[in-house]
Amino acid sequence: MDNVVTLVVLVLVILFVVTVIIRTIRIVPQATAVIVERLGRYSRTLEAGLNFLVPFIDKVRANVDLREQVVSFPPQPVITSDNLVVSIDTVIYYQPTDPKSATYEIANYIQGIEQLTVTTLRNVIGSLDLEQTLTSRDQINGQLRGVLDEATGRWGIRVNRVELKAIDPPASVQDSMEKQMRAERDKRAAILTAEGFKQSQILTAEGEKQSSILRAEGSAQAAILESQGQAKAITQVFDAIHRGDPDPKLLAYQYLQTLPKIAEGSANKVWIVPSELNDALKGFGSMFDAHGGSSSGSDRARRPERESAPVPETGLDEVVLEDPGEALKRARAEAAGAARDAEGVTRDLRGTGMDPGPQG
Repeated sequence: MDNVVTLVVLVLVILFVVTVIIRTIRIVPQATAVIVERLGRYSRTLEAGLNFLVPFIDKVRANVDLREQVVSFPPQPVITSDNLVVSIDTVIYYQPTDPKSATYEIANYIQGIEQLTVTTLRNVIGSLDLEQTLTSRDQINGQLRGVLDEATGRWGIRVNRVELKAIDPPASVQDSMEKQMRAERDKRAAILTAEGFKQSQILTAEGEKQSSILRAEGSAQAAILESQGQAKAITQVFDAIHRGDPDPKLLAYQYLQTLPKIAEGSANKVWIVPSELNDALKGFGSMFDAHGGSSSGSDRARRPERESAPVPETGLDEVVLEDPGEALKRARAEAAGAARDAEGVTRDLRGTGMDPGPQG
């Protein structure tokens, strides 16, 4: 019986010693602070490493994590200065700097930071309209951080950063904003299209201008070359006629052949018979007096001389003439018709009171 009691006492002593050792030795991890109370009052803050406590007298009150922490708060409805309700999500980056104050100054510093953030956010957003709220995130973040850092300083908490994660305006406002952005983009697209069309029209006009200038220059050069060619042709024809030395009879014959061409065409209703036509017909008719009767002696005397005269070389091809008798008959008929037309025109002009002028 004594052995059993001794064994029980020995076991109890060993358990007591182990308990004392456990309560005496305290290992604190890195970036962690331990608040120790002695007989219910704050005693000290244990740093990282091996620490010793007084068993049954010292008591660990709280373990405080000294690392920077991130907490995200749910969306909060906030009213802007233009009476629009927007939902704002906030993210707070904070770090405990004084474990004692974080333990004794506030019961739950995370909940305190959340409520302080909501109230501060409503004060800041309430002085801004929707446009400023959407475009002034940096300004809002700075104001929130300043107010929170000042308020949480006595709690032993330092607010390092405040971010607005999302700002959601009402659905109707979002739809209006989308329409406005779509209208702005359509406007820019229309402006770009108009500028492109303007540039294309300018380039097209420049091209047409250059092409017109080139065509005009080509036409001018062509006209100059054509006039030069005509001048050379007229000069060559005149030289050929001058070298051929035609007599008045040949000229009269050619003139008679030209008269039908003058009368051609439906527009040639009136044409004037020149006074030289009678002289030409007289000279031309004297060539064929021998065919109808007799010729003058002077013509017979001049004919051998003209037939014996040498014909100059003109470089032109020999012209084949039609039968003189037939040509004379046709010329006389055409001349008589032309004379009748001329007399009819003269009577018409006199009937209207206009002076027809001298008639050949």
